[in-house]
This record gives sequence, structure tokens and C-alpha cells, in this order.
Amino acid sequence: MSKTILFQGDSITDCGRTCSQDPSTSLGMGYPFFISARLQADHLGAEPVVINRGISGNRVVDLYARWKIDTLNLNPDVLSILIGVNDTWHEFASGNGVEIPRYAEFYRKLIDWTLEKLPKCSLVLCEPFVLETGVVAPAWVVEINERRKVVKALAEEYETVFVPFQSVLSEAAAKAGDPAKILGDGVHPTPCGHQIMADAWLKAAACVL
Repeated sequence: MSKTILFQGDSITDCGRTCSQDPSTSLGMGYPFFISARLQADHLGAEPVVINRGISGNRVVDLYARWKIDTLNLNPDVLSILIGVNDTWHEFASGNGVEIPRYAEFYRKLIDWTLEKLPKCSLVLCEPFVLETGVVAPAWVVEINERRKVVKALAEEYETVFVPFQSVLSEAAAKAGDPAKILGDGVHPTPCGHQIMADAWLKAAACVL
């Protein structure tokens, strides 16, 4: 039986899916799309069901507010979570971010709620990331590093899959010689960046697919 894979997050995951009226682009045009294409091609005849519920602008508290309808009710076999950059961005832009301890608290709530209701669901926790270009100031990098630590610690504690997005994207940026080739504004991936993310995700999550 094919698995249902659900992607949750913000604009990086959304990547245009909420603006599209075309069912063929309901996954958006980012890393969930690339992951879905690879999995569909690799499992012809038993293709997984891939769902994207990322929403642009979301913080961890926004995920919590819609978790029942947009996650639990969909009963995924595999759940991928990427959240954190807006918790920082909104604070620097408008004073409406989510501080690190509360970020950790609500992230844990998401995990506990999911495992309570969907004990067989496999979790894939994705490292939040930025590159110092575009809108990203050095202070962002410091704060995102703290959020990265939170997610990695939770992945270790709950023994779930961890996707090291920051390290693979930083390595790619160094190789490219220009971080904007990977994350155009320091936050949102270019098509190249999304492909790198998809490859990293598939490698890390292979054990639960």
C-alpha cells in the first residue's frame, strides 16, 4: 500500500501552491514537488500520495493553530516539518516573532500531539536555515543557529529523521561562490536550492519511505 507523505511549513514549503488553481501544481514548485516527482518515478504502480500544506508567512504558532485540520486529519504516514525562519524574520521586521524558548515549546507540542494521535507516523524534522545575503543580517544567522539546535535536539530526543538543510545549503553556496545562487534573498531557495534540498531530504528520509 502506498504511503501518504505530508509536508508542513512556511513559504519555503508552500512555494506557490496556495496561489495555484491548477491541480497539477498543487504541490507548489519547490522541494516537495521535486521530492514527489522522484518518488513517483521510482515507485510507478505504487506511487505515494504527496500533500503540501505549507503556508507562506507561518511561524511555529501558526502551525499549531491549524495542526488538527491540516495535519492530524490528513493521517499521514510520513510527516515532514520545516519551520523557524519566520519566527525570526517577523521579530526583526515587525516585533511579532517567536522567541527561542517558546519556539521549542510549541515545536514539542506539535510532535507530542502528532505522536499521541498518529503513533505510527514517521517524523522528518528539517533544519531551518538562512544564508547571509539579501534580507538576512548577521543577527539573523545567530538566532537561526539557535533554532537549528532546537530542532536537532528534538530529532535526537524523539529518535526521528533529521534533515541538515543548513549544512548542505552552506556547502553549495561556498561551491557556487555566491549564496544568492542558492537562496535568492537569503531565505527563499532558487530552483537550484530547492533541488539541493530535495536531494538532501530524500537521502535523510530514505529509512521511512
